[in-house]
Amino acid sequence: MPTTYVKPRAVKMTDRQAKALHAKAHAAGMAAGQAARPVPMFVVRRANPFDDNSPVLEAFPPVMDGACGFAWVKIRPATGGFVRWLKAQDMGFKGYTGGYDIWVREFGQSLERKEAYARAYAEVLTEAGLTAYPQSRMD
Repeated sequence: MPTTYVKPRAVKMTDRQAKALHAKAHAAGMAAGQAARPVPMFVVRRANPFDDNSPVLEAFPPVMDGACGFAWVKIRPATGGFVRWLKAQDMGFKGYTGGYDIWVREFGQSLERKEAYARAYAEVLTEAGLTAYPQSRMD
């Protein structure tokens, strides 16, 4: 049976509630990011960069925090008390594909840690009744 689309709706909340929700989501994100155990990334220069079986010319130290990338949390719609509070704090911006995006600025370039943060942050927002999605891309 096909699922029906339910349009996200804005959730009313005061600035005090929004600040508390952000603090809770950020704390959950930080804990998740710190608990993540990224797979180290090994970088080598090969004689033929298009052939993984060609001789290794140079090996670099492993990147212990894993692959590099970005992560963010998308909130839909880009309205409501929480988004209004984020805008007032100069946190996030209108998303290119709609909604409101909050970029994960913690954890350097570690894609896995940033993704863990975004998942935990979005989960807290979802529990509070907002429509939030973790998103990411490799660099």
